[in-house]
Amino acid sequence: MKFKSYIVTAAACLALASCSDDFMKDMKNYDSTTPEAYNYPEGANGRLQDLYMLALPYHYNGALPFSAPSSGEADDMAKSTEEYSGFGSFVNPQIELSATSNTNGVLDFFQGQADKIRNSAWGRIRDINDFINGVTNSSLSEQYKSEFLGQAHFLRAWCYYLMFRWYGGIPIITEVLDPVPQKGAPRSSTKETYDFIMQDLDIAANYLDGKVAGQNNYEYGRPTVASVLALKGRLMVLYASPLFNRANDRSRWEDAYKFFQQAIPEINRYGNYLAYENNPGTNASNWAKIFIEGASEANPEAIWFAQYNTIASGGTPDYSKNNVWENGIRPSNSFGGGGKTPSADIVDLFPMKDGKRPSSYNSYTVLNPSDISYNKDLPFLDRDPRFYRTFAFPGVCWAFEGDAVNAERHYPYEGVNYQLWNYVWYTKAEDRANIENSDTYGPDGLLGNVKGMYIRKKTDDLHVMSGYRYVFSQGNGFKFSAAPNIELRYTEVVLNYAEAACQAGHPDVAVEQLKKVRGRVGYTGDCGLQANLASDEAACMAAILYERQIEFAYEGKRFDDLRRWMLFDGGQGTVPGAPATWKLTGWGGNTCSYLGFAPLNGTRRENMEFCVQEKYNGGLGGDKWGSDGSNPDPLKDVERCAAIDYRNELEPQLTTLAEWYNTYLERKAKKGDSYNSDHQQLYMDFRPNYYFPGLSYGAMTANPTIEQTIGWNNVANGGAQGTFDPLAE
Repeated sequence: MKFKSYIVTAAACLALASCSDDFMKDMKNYDSTTPEAYNYPEGANGRLQDLYMLALPYHYNGALPFSAPSSGEADDMAKSTEEYSGFGSFVNPQIELSATSNTNGVLDFFQGQADKIRNSAWGRIRDINDFINGVTNSSLSEQYKSEFLGQAHFLRAWCYYLMFRWYGGIPIITEVLDPVPQKGAPRSSTKETYDFIMQDLDIAANYLDGKVAGQNNYEYGRPTVASVLALKGRLMVLYASPLFNRANDRSRWEDAYKFFQQAIPEINRYGNYLAYENNPGTNASNWAKIFIEGASEANPEAIWFAQYNTIASGGTPDYSKNNVWENGIRPSNSFGGGGKTPSADIVDLFPMKDGKRPSSYNSYTVLNPSDISYNKDLPFLDRDPRFYRTFAFPGVCWAFEGDAVNAERHYPYEGVNYQLWNYVWYTKAEDRANIENSDTYGPDGLLGNVKGMYIRKKTDDLHVMSGYRYVFSQGNGFKFSAAPNIELRYTEVVLNYAEAACQAGHPDVAVEQLKKVRGRVGYTGDCGLQANLASDEAACMAAILYERQIEFAYEGKRFDDLRRWMLFDGGQGTVPGAPATWKLTGWGGNTCSYLGFAPLNGTRRENMEFCVQEKYNGGLGGDKWGSDGSNPDPLKDVERCAAIDYRNELEPQLTTLAEWYNTYLERKAKKGDSYNSDHQQLYMDFRPNYYFPGLSYGAMTANPTIEQTIGWNNVANGGAQGTFDPLAE
């Protein structure tokens, strides 16, 4: 790997100063150091905290950098799934990604900024290697060395995993390379890279043996053996999946299955387990808690995560670490960031309350449809308990701590009494029939900022926990939030185990894991799972992927599942120059057919809204409040029913709300994915070579000796076809 010139100053005194014991709540920049600093626990810990700043899976708002996995935001990956509409880079039919130009360039998860060590994927690996070398050769006690080296090897494994999942084989760098240009290291094979990550995780586990979060001065948030084992299990399942295992080598699944059998008791021993198992609370309130419980609750669901604080940016920016999610999902009239819009597709595909797919959802057809009729005009009726904790729609309570009453913005509620009424109206009759029209308006001060539906997942809801993790103000809304961002949670371990069990020939074990997950949100008995799952491998696997889609919605996991199971086209596409080993021969040669899953290629996603029926002033209103205080809402004189309060029995409230909808509102499709210039619909198109993205233009020009991936052109070699095979042993 070639590094461009970095200047690293000697500043051991900086690394020794002001190290806080309150881990990850006031991390400073200890990037610059000298070998002598590693001889002191304070200096080594200061340097380690800087590594956490570089490597933690932070919640990003906007373009996703190389250093972070998707976390539920509307990034390029999430917009390539059913969760959001609006073509992400990977499914845009009008733009083909390129590795030979910065125009429409393939996303870069390999390098980052080559000339800036803190913004470079290899820069942070260099820093970790420097830390490992410095601590190993230091005069620290063996106790300190073990604690520090265990964390560093985990962080290095994590950084390599983030690249491995995209590219397979990548250069393995364990030395501290001089910060000057030099010949690039070659890409190791995928198997060599996989083995290296596994080795780093094994080393980390040995060093961290006995280190329990929150005990004996080992702060909550640092990785434990549970973190190591959870990441190792995720990696093993990825390596066994169709993306890396085209012929379905069963030994990979068997290895993963045996691993989980041994690993799960160890993970439990370190304080992680299925929180609130068989204890859903009222309307799955305990499931909603797991996303916002933090250090003070020692959340057993959280295995690998980032913590935040409520400190505003300003005089000491290194101290300010705010989670942007809460502000992003809250509607604008509660002084949030305006809200995030789910696609109509994911709203319609959530299970019914009997645990089965809606009969109108024509995917995973090896799974039995529900006998409960799904009414698309009233999508909140009779749904899986997680539906109500994932989405918000007109007529629900969404309480928060803070006073948002604001006469100028025509918002009437205090936060503790917040009700979301986001029905819409139009200003012109012709707009009602125009799906591309975006001129809709909503009540209670929403006006043009209204969303037809809102994402509610992971919200810090005052009706769920009396404690809250934000500092609210009308000027900043929920920007200063300290809610954690959980990247690896225990439920993923359970579902990874289920997947390995199913594919290793133990579907009965997989079914038991599915029951555990569903039992936490209120299912009992067979938990809505059809009887043949324990004997039908394909149906069992479909049930697992469907469960993951619901359980992990808006947690950044869906794109990875679609890609590793090749569900954009079932693995039917061909990549120019690819050898015969790239042909999918396992799973009947087509993963979509095997699962009864409708491929995403050739489909599109729309959004939805609930508009005022035409009989009320034509469903038309104004676009602003009048200077005389006149309300533009065509339903301004209509008495609203009580908003849904999830602390109370749900069914009678939903019945009342449905009656109100039937009287006043109707569902309308709203444009999601793009149309062309002739107003014709466009459809998702994930090209076959996207399953293994190529190295970007910037990465190839900075590293001209490195091999490009098959299926992508090499700008450093005159545009010739790539030669690196991610599937070669």
